[in-house]
Amino acid sequence: MPKAIRIHRTGGPEVMQWDECEVGNPGPGEIRVRHEAVGLNYIDVYFRTGLYPAPWQPFTPGLEAAGVVEAIGEGVDGLEVGDRIAYASPPIGAYAEERLIPADKVVQLPESITCHQAAAMMLQGMTAEYLLRRTFKVKAGDTVLFHAAAGGVGLIACQWAKSLGAKVIGTVGSEEKADLARANGCDHPIIYTRENFAERVKELTDGAGVPVVYDAVGRDTFEGSLDCLSPRGMLVSFGQSSGKIDPVDISVLGTRGSLFLTRPSLMTYNADRASLEESAKALFDVVESGAVRIKVNQVFPLARAADAHLELEARRTTGSTVFDLSLSP
Repeated sequence: MPKAIRIHRTGGPEVMQWDECEVGNPGPGEIRVRHEAVGLNYIDVYFRTGLYPAPWQPFTPGLEAAGVVEAIGEGVDGLEVGDRIAYASPPIGAYAEERLIPADKVVQLPESITCHQAAAMMLQGMTAEYLLRRTFKVKAGDTVLFHAAAGGVGLIACQWAKSLGAKVIGTVGSEEKADLARANGCDHPIIYTRENFAERVKELTDGAGVPVVYDAVGRDTFEGSLDCLSPRGMLVSFGQSSGKIDPVDISVLGTRGSLFLTRPSLMTYNADRASLEESAKALFDVVESGAVRIKVNQVFPLARAADAHLELEARRTTGSTVFDLSLSP
């Protein structure tokens, strides 16, 4: 019987159990997938801790994986048994050897992209896509600030923004991460443990600030991010790895220069099939062209998901982390 990570109560990494789990046959509109690789993302931590409530309990976390179609339910068109697919979408349940998922949530993989690459890039890469191409449309000559530039989304976004002709400023936590960000398109890595990032951004822009800040850190960077913006600039707050942001008096947006503040999510931007297909195609195109390189920097067996979460929350990971289903516990 296939196994999966199951969470019976929310809490620390220790609540994740490696249990046998019956999958069953796909219903109408569904497929059964045998995973080859599963992606690790910070949103998995939010579900595990209960910050984001799971729709049922016990539950299997995870929103991103890649693998092979094992069975097809009634009414599914465009897929065949044996097809290689990937996804980054609800419903949760990716931390599993096999699962059922609605067929309209998956996309077929090009031959040039491996399942491990796909599991490392679907959620983070399509996040970078909507941030750079739809939330604030980055164009040549723009200067952007991206927090956590050595993280999974950060490394992809820095490369992608650079390919669009932007100057990229990024915050990182160490010299090692600064070197990694620099090697992936970040023109000016700022080590936030040594420097005041808002002051440094003003220096780098001759006091003008930047038109957009992409911030998935949250509480620790929110005020400083506002200080980095030029008049009518946009703060894109798309995560909160450092904790929930305190309530905001929106009048500060006016006094700081008629600023914009948005809290977008991939699930909203790719809610319909057409948007999902367009986002995935844009991602596949930049990867196949070589403009964006996908590197898997950490690999764990899925049974050791707790260890991976510990590393992620301690900020000891860089880039993408993947669970390899071929590895023994």
